[in-house]
Amino acid sequence: ENIIPTDILFSDYILHWLKETQIRIDKNTYLSYSDIINSHIVPYFRNQKLLLSNVKRADIQEYINYKYTQGRKDGKGGLSAKTVKSHIVLIKQTFKEAVKSNLILSNPSEYVTLPKSQKYEPTFYTINQLIELFTAIKNDALFPLIYCTAVFGLRRSEALGLKWDSVNFNTNVLTIKHTVVGTAVIIEKDQTKNASSYRSYPIPKDVKNILLRLKEQETENRKLFGKEYVESDYIFKWDNGKPYTPDYVTKKFQKLLKQNNLPHIRFHDLRHSCASLLVSNGFTIKDIQEWLGHADIQTTANIYAHLDVERKNKISNSMANSLHF
Repeated sequence: ENIIPTDILFSDYILHWLKETQIRIDKNTYLSYSDIINSHIVPYFRNQKLLLSNVKRADIQEYINYKYTQGRKDGKGGLSAKTVKSHIVLIKQTFKEAVKSNLILSNPSEYVTLPKSQKYEPTFYTINQLIELFTAIKNDALFPLIYCTAVFGLRRSEALGLKWDSVNFNTNVLTIKHTVVGTAVIIEKDQTKNASSYRSYPIPKDVKNILLRLKEQETENRKLFGKEYVESDYIFKWDNGKPYTPDYVTKKFQKLLKQNNLPHIRFHDLRHSCASLLVSNGFTIKDIQEWLGHADIQTTANIYAHLDVERKNKISNSMANSLHF
């Protein structure tokens, strides 16, 4: 079954590689790989009818150029440089495995030219915009999730992964220790992105009140739905107990912004908004690193250093005044 014919198409071989790789990666990573391969790589190369042994560097370069300029599935232009690079990572790994299996002599994807990534400048809400957002959606079921995400600067996976065992009402401590990933499908993980992401927060009074109300609502909903209630320890969920999917939260957040004529930001930009408020309130990059759970302070500095303009202006003016003669 595992003998690979010498005349195998590249589009078939990458599917074989995906199947073999499945046992070595987690479920979410596999789903991500599978989506890229089945939605983009396989259809393109199957149409080319290229044998694994006949693929040249020029063929892969053509794929890169095509995807970067017109590769979106909705036909509205090309994919980002970052997305194209994620495709090439899988193609390179596939050819690397083929070389190891003595099916080809060399990896034709080694010397391709990748598009240059544009430096990402995060968008964020000001304090006034956040207050406007919270005021507009305070009666929406998603408000508690959005509010807690902004206060603690959580990743979407961390916010959706909050369980009642993450909350200690006696000590007023919230601990980030579970995550939920995926899009329309929920993939639960009893772990965080990295060791630094496992962190605890003191719970402000308003957040505690929100959580206590959710706990009361959960008890009422359990009685209301009876046997139809879906038992779940997650905090943020539908009235019937079923947890929100990541895809639903993203789409509903955009819908709320549009309904209330609020500026467009991504759900993840609530995390950036939190960082912006920390900077404006005088907290250091080190403080932000620990609050957001970045493993490396350089990551924090690269993303948020440009927000620290006011503090740097004060340093500059202080130096100028001190050295004035």
